[in-house]
Order: sequence, then C-alpha cells, then structure tokens
Amino acid sequence: MATNQYFNASGIYPHLALSAELGPPRTECGVGAMMAWAGKLWIVTYVSHTSRSGVGTGLYTIDDSMEMTKHPASHVGTYTNRFVHWQSNQLIIGPHVVDDLGNVRKIDSLLEMRICSTMHHLTDPENKVYMLGMEGEFYEMDVHTLETTMLYDLVEELGVPSHEYAHFKAGFCNYGRVIVANNSYDERDFTGQEAAGRLAEWDGETWTILERNPFIEVVGRGNFAGTIFAMGWDKRSALLKVYTAADDTWSTYRLPKASHTFDHMWQTEWPRIREVEHERFLMDCHGMFYELSPWAYENHIWGIRPISTHLWVMGDFCTYRGMLVLGSDNASPHGGANHLAGEPQSGMWFGKTDDLWQFGKPSGWGGVWWEDDVSAGQVSDPYLMTGFEHKVLHLSHEDDKTVKFTVQIDFLGTGKWKTYDTFEVSANGYVHYEFPTGFSAHWVRFTCDSDCTATVYMTYT
Repeated sequence: MATNQYFNASGIYPHLALSAELGPPRTECGVGAMMAWAGKLWIVTYVSHTSRSGVGTGLYTIDDSMEMTKHPASHVGTYTNRFVHWQSNQLIIGPHVVDDLGNVRKIDSLLEMRICSTMHHLTDPENKVYMLGMEGEFYEMDVHTLETTMLYDLVEELGVPSHEYAHFKAGFCNYGRVIVANNSYDERDFTGQEAAGRLAEWDGETWTILERNPFIEVVGRGNFAGTIFAMGWDKRSALLKVYTAADDTWSTYRLPKASHTFDHMWQTEWPRIREVEHERFLMDCHGMFYELSPWAYENHIWGIRPISTHLWVMGDFCTYRGMLVLGSDNASPHGGANHLAGEPQSGMWFGKTDDLWQFGKPSGWGGVWWEDDVSAGQVSDPYLMTGFEHKVLHLSHEDDKTVKFTVQIDFLGTGKWKTYDTFEVSANGYVHYEFPTGFSAHWVRFTCDSDCTATVYMTYT
C-alpha cells in the first residue's frame, strides 16, 4: 500500500496517532519508546501510572507501508525503556522482549513496574541486564528465562526524600559502573529547602551520589568514544555532565534553558540523547535540540551546537527507514486535572534530521550563579556560548562593596581560557553587557575578585 495515499500534515500522519480510551480512568497516552527492529518500527506508550490507571494503550508496530498494528502481546503500563541485547539478539522495549523474527515474550514479574531503563550487566553481560523502575526499583534479569531479582530500592539506597515522588528516568552501564538518574524537582528544590534529584553511580558494590540535582538522561556509545553523557538541570541552567574514560573523571557544563515550562519533575518528560545519524548524537535538552559529538578531545567536549527550540513533550526519537521519527505526548487529561483535554492522544512526526533546523530559532537563558555565595577567585562552570545570534550578560551582587567580575572565554573548546573583559559592579549593584552581534565562542566562564553573593546570568535571543 503506497504511503502517499495518507494525509501528511508537515510530517504528521493523523492515522498513526496513538490514543487511549476515555476511561475510567482518564490517563496519558505518551510515546514512551521507539525502535526499528525486525523490519518494523516498534512503539510502546505510557499511561499516567500503571495498567490500572489507563486503558487503550500498549505495544504497536508500524511497517514500511505506514500501517500501524497493535500487537496481541501488548500490555498497558508506563514504559520508556528500549535496549537491544546484542548477545541474544533481542529487543527489550517496555516489559516486552522481541526476538529477531518479531516474536514477543512478556516479563510477567515487571508488568506493574514503571520501567524507565534497561542496561548492560556489569559481570554477566552475555546473559543478564539491569532493569530500572521510576520508583527506584533496581532489578537484574536473565534475558533467556526472563526471571528477575530485585537488587536495590534506590529511593532508600540514595536517600531520596520520602515525601517526594521518586522519578527515576534513565540508566546506563559502561566502564565498570552503572549510572542512574532521578529528576525529582519542585518548588522546594528551587528554593533550596530540598535536594531530591539524584545522579548516582554503582561499581557493583557501592553506590556513590554524583549530584543532588534532577537528572533525566544518561547515555554513551559503548567503548567507541570513551564518554558517558548525563543531562539534567538546576534553577540556574540546564546541566550536561560528561564522563571521560581517559582520565576517569566527570566534568560539568552548563547550557541555556529554551523554556521554563520544563522546570518540574513531571514536566521534564523524557528528554533524550540518541544516535539518529551514524556516530552522531542528537540531544533534546530543556526544549532545545543540539547536535553532539560522542568524542572528547583532551578530555574536553566542544562539538555541541544548538539546532532549534520546541515545546513538545518528546518521549523518544529514532531513525526508521531513513526518516527521523519524533514521538510525543500531546494531549493528556491525566484524570480530572485538565478539563480542556478530551481524548488522550499523541502523534508522531516523520521527517529528516535536517528539518529540525526549520523549527524555532535557538534562544534561551540561564546562568552559572543565582544569588550564590561565591568565593574570591572561584571559577564558575563553563557555559555554552556558541550558536546564538544575540547575547546579553547580566551581573549583580548583594554586598556593600564594589566587586570586579572577570569574563573568560574558551574559543577553541579545548579548555584553554582567555580573558575577554572585566566589569566592576558597585555595592549591591547591577551591570549588563551586550556582546557584539554574532560574537561567539564555545564556552564562557566567570570569576570575581572578592567573596560575595553573586548572580551571573545570560540571555540569548
């Protein structure tokens, strides 16, 4: 059947929209994960919580004639994991295990877990994987028998505050470590009353907390490039942490936020880093797409560039038959919370990677300090500067003295910093500076000459 008989609205095919029944209960219907496998595009959706909180969703396939079928082994739930276990040649998507012929088995013991990630196993990668649930359940699973064993309750193990909703989002395993991300964040975190988010790693014996901020993605490209990327945010900016195997360290970089509508644990629903073109990453971070190289040179990341902005809740994206496919969460009544949303439904967008440059022009805001206590000579994290047309710097402090701020740039992206300028800010004062139109460098960072409570913020338009 020819695909051109279907109506195509700028890359969206209405007949491929996924929808849930009207209930009860009312629910979400988001695209949780997508993967090209066994000749088809496999898609799993997510509801608001578990199979008891939604009807009419599950596991689907789309063939190369753009015909969509709900799989008879489909199970309703909240699933956003996709992983290919190459040793057994099986796709694990949600609680479904799909062999290379498209035969599907279900992981019965995990059907009611909100599975958010599947990972390589540290000691028996031939036969086992790790499975992570959104409530912090950490299991290992035999890929042949599908038997599971719970290893940790990560809410307890990592000290996620008991009054918070745990909201684990991603996990990854390489270089002798498992890294997990939890994005718990609300006003208590914004005001500093709480620090519920987590980025943590496990060496097979001990868990180590790397960050007490919300993180939403952890990914790498095996041993190919010697890196692992973790993506999150705090109130100041978006965050990109990079592990480089060459020196066995994590580095922190800051990125602008394209929108504050993502600044809550529930509203940061599933930004990803995916390989959609061979050996190249596409990163969706806080409402902005970036191109990202998996390589680090001299343990520094510089191959990152903004592409465009968007407002989509993007569950997953992948390549299928040469097309870039974006899966969304478009209309979710979520019980009675949204009185203006009718049928729970979400569409997918089919196009080319290059089409992303036609989306919203890169813009955003963020900073390295937000009314933070800063010591004299303290160096800020690097903040992304490349790829934005207009840039305004805002400097202020809350002390009864003049403070001198120094602006340094890394225009090569190699960690070699040069002084761009210095700015004196009077007692309890404020200064802004407009960079020349088109001026750009890979990274910018800041210091000040005395202890103070400082704010350094940048607006890109």
